[in-house]
This record gives sequence, structure tokens and C-alpha cells, in this order.
Amino acid sequence: MKRILLGAFLICSVFTVTAQQKNAVIENMIKEANENSQLEILGHHLMDVIGPRLVGTPQMKKAHDWAVATYEKWGIPAQNEQYGEWKAWERGVTHIDMVYPRVQTLAGIQLSWSPSTGPKGVTAEVITLPTVKDAAEFKNWLKNAKGKFVMVSEYQITGRPDYNWEEFATPESFEKMKKTRDSISKAFRDNISRTGYDARTIINALEDAGAAGIVSSYWSKAFGANKIFGARTKKIPTVDIELESYTMLYRLAEYGDKPRIKIVAESKDLGMAPTFNTVAQIKGTEKPEEYVILSAHFDSWDGGTGATDNGTGTLVMMEAMRLLKKFYPNPKRTILVGHWGSEEQGLNGSRAFVEDHPEIVKNIQAVFNQDNGTGRVVDLSGAGYLHAYDYLTRWLSAVPKDISSHIKTNFPGSPAGGGSDNASFVAAGAPSFNLSSLNWSYWNYTWHTNRDTYDKIVFDDVRSNAILTAILAYEASEDPERVSKEKIVLPINERTGKQMEWPIQRSPERKGGLD
Repeated sequence: MKRILLGAFLICSVFTVTAQQKNAVIENMIKEANENSQLEILGHHLMDVIGPRLVGTPQMKKAHDWAVATYEKWGIPAQNEQYGEWKAWERGVTHIDMVYPRVQTLAGIQLSWSPSTGPKGVTAEVITLPTVKDAAEFKNWLKNAKGKFVMVSEYQITGRPDYNWEEFATPESFEKMKKTRDSISKAFRDNISRTGYDARTIINALEDAGAAGIVSSYWSKAFGANKIFGARTKKIPTVDIELESYTMLYRLAEYGDKPRIKIVAESKDLGMAPTFNTVAQIKGTEKPEEYVILSAHFDSWDGGTGATDNGTGTLVMMEAMRLLKKFYPNPKRTILVGHWGSEEQGLNGSRAFVEDHPEIVKNIQAVFNQDNGTGRVVDLSGAGYLHAYDYLTRWLSAVPKDISSHIKTNFPGSPAGGGSDNASFVAAGAPSFNLSSLNWSYWNYTWHTNRDTYDKIVFDDVRSNAILTAILAYEASEDPERVSKEKIVLPINERTGKQMEWPIQRSPERKGGLD
């Protein structure tokens, strides 16, 4: 009887020590994250020193090299894995001035991959698109575009976001504004359709007709925020001018004041450049062939500095890896981080990784992806995996309540078909979960805009996300069980009447930017 009791005591003691050790790892990671966070300095270097990370630019390569050097400084082996190539381009100075009927410097920027004006710039009259009855009338008008800057975005009757109107306007005034705005927008779209082109192809027609340049304004429905994407011209410059200046030019042109602007938009066409993923890993000890993956795309658009899309996701994964390496240097499973390239052009980096590393993908325990802004994580879905509830809730139970209490879970959830890099892994059947963040006006204010900069980062929330990610990775690595990959039976699509299908794995674009 004494031997049985002694054996039971020893077994309990072993389990107690193991539990204490586990708690110590988590407690130490939390303490380090709160008292010695590296988020601010990492964010400064990534956003302020390197800046935006447009695929194919020298800045993108600098970011990859900086990440590798940073991981190696922390004792984490890292490398850049080439998966393709992209049109190489480097942004230079953009300066836009109205020179007639008066002089005023305008707020604007050349679009990504825009042809250069050269240092002397281009000066020309600004005109709007005509209202036409059919394609023949527009074709006849096209000769008027020669030597002119052509405005191709619709006129906005207000630069105030709807929430501002809701707060201050009378209900009648607000409704009137919305009806007028909707009417103008519909008339603009209908007119574009009558030209025989769409919003994209009309730009090619204007360039072929000899326009001096294209002037756009993609307002993001927030004060001072415009979305900045890529140019579609091959030889002439394309710039985006902020709403306040764009609408002024529009009114001047419409009233017959013949405004003229000078655009200096310097840039360099650098041919083709290799595209990479940065991959780092802490090798597993017991099950090194099984993987827990931390995922965040590294690239950005370049109207701002890519702070919340996806600088913050990048910082979360880097800080989580630092914590794990310091307090969990010998994980049970291999913990791998992927900083994917060219997500913005179609999840290309993560799709390439999935396609190039089937030996890793088939042995994934879990992927944790973060991509939608600076806010604390508030949503976690089971991504369509039938038993995700069992293991995700088990792992979440180790997360401090001041973090986990904000998270709404959805099980079994549904598989992501796109949107971010977790979808690349889900399509290959790997359990991949998006750590979805609180909005913080992301979609209108910082997503792909000229306002996506360091000052928009909420570091308290990012710090919580780094702690969350580190603990989830630790728990997934330590879990004695291999997670189930069994998928749910998807429901009937109400629109088509057919059963929905699991997303299919897609190949990346490995030679891009040439169209």
C-alpha cells in the first residue's frame, strides 16, 4: 500500500512540475512582452527607415534582408526563399503644383509603377471626361485629350465622411446629400459605360490618344485618406490627388477656368527583380517534422508606409518568435514564421510556399495568420475544421483573461477562400486560422491608403496580439495530440442551390507586373 501511494505521489509530482514549467514559460513570455517589448523599435525600423514594401522595389528587398539579420541576431536561423520575379521599380519625388489660374501646391502622389516624368516634369491643362451618348461620340472626342492631363475619377460632393454628417447634419440634409451623391455616382458609371470602355480600359484609350498624363482621386471616405494602388499607363504618368485638391481642379475645369498643373513624378524602371519569402524557424526537438506556422504578409502598397497593412502583423510575428526563442528554445514541434511577399497582388508568396513545400504543409499542426490592422484580436474562427473547437479552445484557455475575454469564437466556422494568406494553407487542407483584429477605422482610414503610417499603430493592442500568438504557438507545439484536419460538410449555396465546395489550391503568379 505504501509503494502504491509513493508511486502515485511521484506521478503527481512529475505532472505538477511539468505544469509549473509550462506556466513559467507563459508567464515569462508575458512578463518580457510587457516589460521589454521590442515592438516600437522594430516598427520604427520597418516603417520609418525602410518604409513601404511594394513588391519589386529595392525597399522590399531591404525589408527581407533586415528581417533575416534581425532573426539571426536573436539566434533564429532565417533565409530569403526566392519564388519568382516581378517588375522592378523605385519611387522618386512626386511634386504637383497648380500653376494657373493661381499657384498652389497640391497634395498627391504618383501611383505605384507609374512611368516617370523626369526631373523637369510635365505642365499641361487639366480636363474632365466628357458626357457622351455613345462610344462613337467618345471616340470622336478623344483627340481633345492630346497634350492634356485627364481626370478619370468621379466628383465627390463632400469631403466629409458619413459619420461626420450623421453627427452634425439634420436628417433631411444627410439624406439629401446621400441621394445626390448616389445620383452623381450612377451618372458617372453610366457615362463610362457609354464610352465603350470601363474604368480600367479607358485609361489605355486616353494614353493612346496622346494624353499628357492621368489624374485620379480614389477617396477612401475618410478625412484626408485616399487609396493608392498601381498605375495602368505604360508611358505617361499617373498620379492620385487628394480629394480637396482634386475636386477644386474638377470645378475649375467644369466652369471653364482651364486649370494647368505641373507634375514632377520621378521614378526608376529597374527591369525585373526577384521576389522572396522570408522564412525563419526554431527547430523542434521531439517532432521536428511537424510544424506550427506564424504567418503575416510582408509587402504593402506604398501610399503610406504599410503600418497597419501589414506592418503590425509582421511585428506581431517577429515579437512572438523572439519571445518563443528566449523562453521556449527547444519546442516539441518546429515553429516556423513566414513573412510572405506579394500578398497584395494575390497571395503569391504564401501560395508559392504551399506549392513548393508539400512536405511541410502535410505536417502542419496549425497556422496563425494576422493581417487586418493594428487592433487587438477579437475574432477567431474554426475555419471549417470540424474539431477546431476541441483544440483551439484548449489552447486559448492558457491565454490571460484580459486578452482572451475580448475574443469571440466561431466554431466550426467556414473556410477562407481568399483575403489573406491563411487562405493559401486552408486550400491545401492545413488547419489555418486568422487572428482577426478590432477595426480601428481600418477599412476607410488606413487600408491601402496614404495614411497608413507608424502613428496609426496602437502598440498596446499589438503587444496583446504578440502575447496571444506566442502562447497559441507554444500550446500548439506542446499539444500531445496531432490536431484533426477533418472538414465540415459545407452548406447549400442559397444563390445557386448547389453545395458549396472547399476552396481549391491555386498557383502563384511567379512572373508579375508585366501587363
